Amino acid sequence: MHRKPNSRNAVRRAATIVAATLPALLIAATPAWAADSIPLAVNDLPTVIGNLTAWITGIIASVATLFLTIGGSRYLMAGGDPSELERAKGSLKGAGIGYALALLAPVILTILRNILGG
Repeated sequence: MHRKPNSRNAVRRAATIVAATLPALLIAATPAWAADSIPLAVNDLPTVIGNLTAWITGIIASVATLFLTIGGSRYLMAGGDPSELERAKGSLKGAGIGYALALLAPVILTILRNILGG
């Protein structure tokens, strides 16, 4: 028993795809407007390292939080399975290492700034 494809669903899917991609296409098609022809100013080394510190710390903390969430959910859903418990513990250890790196990133970058004379 074969059913005919529903043309109404096909039209809905096509409309959804167009509605989702149209704004991105319109933004990409607009010309870039330059305020002046003056080149962008480059920040000094301490500013760059300070910005880098904030970005690295945020990224590492976000990934560690993801690992903590995955590890916790695996641990809760393991149901006594030893292999799944080990996978959960590995994720939780990875989260701990990630949080330690997030805490040490500013210290490491401060040492780097002092070495480079910033």
